[in-house]
Amino acid sequence: MTEIANTPEPPYYAVIFSSHRTDVAEGYAEMADRMVALASEQPGFLGIETAREGVGITVSYWKSLEAISHWKRNAEHREAQRLGHERWYSSFRVRVAKVEREYGI
Repeated sequence: MTEIANTPEPPYYAVIFSSHRTDVAEGYAEMADRMVALASEQPGFLGIETAREGVGITVSYWKSLEAISHWKRNAEHREAQRLGHERWYSSFRVRVAKVEREYGI
């Protein structure tokens, strides 16, 4: 079981990446692991959650829209995006949302 991200008190932001994969697996797992490691080093990164069963969903949490913008422009992340478009994803959507409230056990 993967961890649930330990996020701070809202407000903060969520980037929701929903995807369908192609049949190409070569290099994907390594790149996915690298992107999680790289994102965790970025200023404003708060955590990440991911699941895949048919539709893959990865939610990364960020302190600000500026932090998200910096991550989007990261050179290594841009290369991963290019390879994802060319090889690993048949379709995807990125949604950015402001988290206003959170609760749980």
